[in-house]
Amino acid sequence: MTARLCDRNPVVAPEALILEMVPPSTFDLVSFDSYIPDPGEPSQAQAVSKARDFVGRAGKARTTKRGLFSRKQTPQGIGLYLDGGFGVGKTHLLASIYHSLPEPKAFATFVEVTHLVGALGFVNAVERLSDRTVLCIDEFELDDPGDTMLVSRLLTELTAKGVSIAATSNTLPGQLGEGRFAAQDFLREIRKLSAIFETIRVDGPDYRHRDLPPAPAPRSDAELVELAESTTDATLDDFDALCDHLSTLHPSKYKDLVDGVSLVCLRGVHPAKDQSVALRIVVLADRLYDANIPVTVSGCRLDEIFTEEMLGGGYRKKYLRAMSRLLALSRFAESTV
Repeated sequence: MTARLCDRNPVVAPEALILEMVPPSTFDLVSFDSYIPDPGEPSQAQAVSKARDFVGRAGKARTTKRGLFSRKQTPQGIGLYLDGGFGVGKTHLLASIYHSLPEPKAFATFVEVTHLVGALGFVNAVERLSDRTVLCIDEFELDDPGDTMLVSRLLTELTAKGVSIAATSNTLPGQLGEGRFAAQDFLREIRKLSAIFETIRVDGPDYRHRDLPPAPAPRSDAELVELAESTTDATLDDFDALCDHLSTLHPSKYKDLVDGVSLVCLRGVHPAKDQSVALRIVVLADRLYDANIPVTVSGCRLDEIFTEEMLGGGYRKKYLRAMSRLLALSRFAESTV
């Protein structure tokens, strides 16, 4: 019988969340040398240079210095913010920064950082991360004022302890949350975050869609079942049942939910019915993309999973990123099965 993600209920110890703060396996071997800047996009070469410079300065920032009367002082951590569209190599550069700095260090998505604080508690999270040379945060998106204040406080405390911060996003720090919330507290926290980072723009087309065909056509239900049954370690789930199952799991468990899966088959895919379902799909898409797990579906195409209303709202960047990643995984499925 074909396995189902709906039958999996992973248990993740909070301590394991710290140990799992490493780049996705897709980026295990990347480096600054393996990032090939587009000659037509000079900002890419500049980004490589700035990232290399950040590595040198972050390493020095972690070294304590003796001040007046020989008292040790902890230098302030520094920050680098790589802003750009989808698929221009920002995560490649972020992982290269991680690989270039000495242990201990940490790498996580923004969502994983908020989940870590929720699982460990704020004080414990600060304590666990305060000895890191660098904290790399991928997809730095603040869609909620509570998360904004939480992460602002976390980064303020960590940089004061000498931890440097490297981050990527699709929005400039001073524009995070723009058009979503008008609360003065929220705007004040945004400005505080903006002051932490040196911002570097990375331009270019989404490499995941360069010279590629549109989303693959969905399979029939019968084709999907046959493929799932003939593929080792594949899973087959009804889309609605999986969405319901995701609502019962903390998002920090999604990584273990897909661990060891070779192919995800989803039957009866249709546009997400509401924002909460769509945001869970975003997190799942990130975990599938991190693990390079192909996805194939019946029902509607994966570029139809988020409605026009959703794509026009405040979570637009999240949905576009998830769509980009799901399309890449669906094309991967077409080429490997």
